[in-house]
Amino acid sequence: MKIKTITCHEVYNYGASLQEYALLIYLKTLGHEAETIHYKPPYLSKHFKLNDINNEFFSKNIIFKLIYIILKLPKRLINLKRKKKFDEFSLNHIKSTKTLYKSNENLKSNIPSADAYICGSDQIWNSFFENGKDPAFYLDFVPDNKLKISYAASFAIDELEQNIKAFVKEKVSRLNHISVRESSGKKILNELGITSVTQVLDPVFLLESETWSELINVDKESEKYVFIYDFDSNPLIKIMAKKCKTEYGWKIITVNELINYADRNYFLEGPIKFLSLVKNAEFVISNSFHAVAFSIIFKKEFVVFNRHDKINTRMRDLLASIGQNQLLIQNEDMVKNHKFNNIDFKYVQKCLDSLIETSTQFLKNALKTHG
Repeated sequence: MKIKTITCHEVYNYGASLQEYALLIYLKTLGHEAETIHYKPPYLSKHFKLNDINNEFFSKNIIFKLIYIILKLPKRLINLKRKKKFDEFSLNHIKSTKTLYKSNENLKSNIPSADAYICGSDQIWNSFFENGKDPAFYLDFVPDNKLKISYAASFAIDELEQNIKAFVKEKVSRLNHISVRESSGKKILNELGITSVTQVLDPVFLLESETWSELINVDKESEKYVFIYDFDSNPLIKIMAKKCKTEYGWKIITVNELINYADRNYFLEGPIKFLSLVKNAEFVISNSFHAVAFSIIFKKEFVVFNRHDKINTRMRDLLASIGQNQLLIQNEDMVKNHKFNNIDFKYVQKCLDSLIETSTQFLKNALKTHG
């Protein structure tokens, strides 16, 4: 069967790239011909623009704009190395349509040919961002007579704002088979009167750890280290990282641009280096869903911290599904008292196996309904 997927494409985020890759590869293992739709609306196309003005003060006139761009240019040119690494990953590992689409109307006027369409995974339905309000991510462009499936679509929040509820209900109701990544997503849809909803795992869990390891073609670090992936520069994460360094002598490695206490920073590297850093770490400290996911896949000791923005449900949900709520660190006392080597990965794998079975069966059954 020919399948087209749609997700947040080329957004230069490790998790987004790797989950997109995982779904395509898993569909291929089922014998399907799958590719992602090269969908880049304006709000997802602002990355690495050399002439972008992010400060309102400097937008006042052409002189101020020029000063701003000149000041920012050296750093922006360096950061293009990061873009190159992600673009290489997409080119080599993510099959996408030759046609570039920039809007839902674009898609409607030139519908990518397929037997079935899958929206997901990641935060495609998060209405705090523009993508959650974009009809394209609900397969609005797909005709009624075509098979429409959501796989592990995530709202990433506990509840919808009132003004988006009618839109979500209308768009999701058109789908033939609905699955979401979090129990909170299932609850959101149930409250909208959409009851036929399956909770499934993020696509990265559909592939074996060995399959992920085969992707890694970079050298591992020569010294033991703790890996930090922190979107908020969280002071508690810094305390725990320093604790690891003091007590165990581990180096601190990160991929976050603004973390200034790390011994090494690989911000300019792409998804494959990220995989290697998680796989070979002694310990992973993060507030990232996919850092947690790959820690579980590679059976690495880890802890999780809340994010400042309201997208913590996905990490809480994942921990609950594998019986590891104690790994959510919420204050300094929990940092100080955390016991290392306290994850029972046999139990975790037992929980995962059951969830993986549910997830794979959902996809297989949904795709069987074609024709």
